Amino acid sequence: MQTSRRQFLQWGLTSTLLLQAPLSLAENLKQPPRHIAFDNLHTGEKLELTYWENGFYQTDALKKLNYILRDHRTGEQMPIDRHLIDLLNVLHKKVESKKPFQIISGYRSSQTNSMLRKTSDGVAKKSLHMVGKAIDVRLADVELTQLRQAALELNMGGVGYYPKSNFIHLDTGRPRHWQG
Repeated sequence: MQTSRRQFLQWGLTSTLLLQAPLSLAENLKQPPRHIAFDNLHTGEKLELTYWENGFYQTDALKKLNYILRDHRTGEQMPIDRHLIDLLNVLHKKVESKKPFQIISGYRSSQTNSMLRKTSDGVAKKSLHMVGKAIDVRLADVELTQLRQAALELNMGGVGYYPKSNFIHLDTGRPRHWQG
């Protein structure tokens, strides 16, 4: 996955949230493991795992993340942006949640995105969901307004607020926010 200069600079500025940008392999190895937990509301699947440890993203864990975040309508999978998983990890810690993220929507195939555009308001034609860089979630033990505010404070990407549907949208695009 290529990273643009803008993304590189953005993640450089926010790396302190991830316990500093690694300056060496030795420093990287000192960082604590990163964990994530999901509850897919459409499939009933649950997943709790360590996706990063000993200085590296864990290949088998990333495959499991890609699977649980697949398009539940078509079964298609896409490699999920590692920065998105890191963003969720940081957000989870920030709000001090003890519950898994409830998945409303992870990866979306172009077919699913087109269908949703025809039946729902606010679905972008070139949605970041279609490239594994966006997710719609909520946490059972955190008020949606608190989750939104914490995500906005991180300033690590897009934050959409959908109170009527009870979820927030998070993505690793440019920092911006909206309400649907």
